[in-house]
Amino acid sequence: MITIEEAEEILDEIANSLPAAFYKYLNAGIILRPETKIHPEARADDLFILGEYRRDCLGRYIVIFYGSFIRVYGGLDRRKAAVKLREILLHEFTHHLEALAGVRDLEIKDALDMARYCLKGNSS
Repeated sequence: MITIEEAEEILDEIANSLPAAFYKYLNAGIILRPETKIHPEARADDLFILGEYRRDCLGRYIVIFYGSFIRVYGGLDRRKAAVKLREILLHEFTHHLEALAGVRDLEIKDALDMARYCLKGNSS
């Protein structure tokens, strides 16, 4: 299991490797929060929010939830955890870049994935 300090270090490395264009209008940056965030539609504490792209009074920014990450991927070694953190961060950057372009493809895909999750629970 990686510590929150290691997660922050890994995210910094990933962030520094990304093109500068990714950061256009991302004025509040990337924030690593310690908490666990359970999706409001989770049925049995089985659906965690790993990251979010936010646009609000603070600006545009990405939040990564360390507690959620550890709940889902806590057993991974540093190398594998870095791969997962990169996937999560790039997913949130995709939301950011699509928002700038006026596109909602990933938002729609996420909604479809959520619908499948909800339907799966109703078929039990």
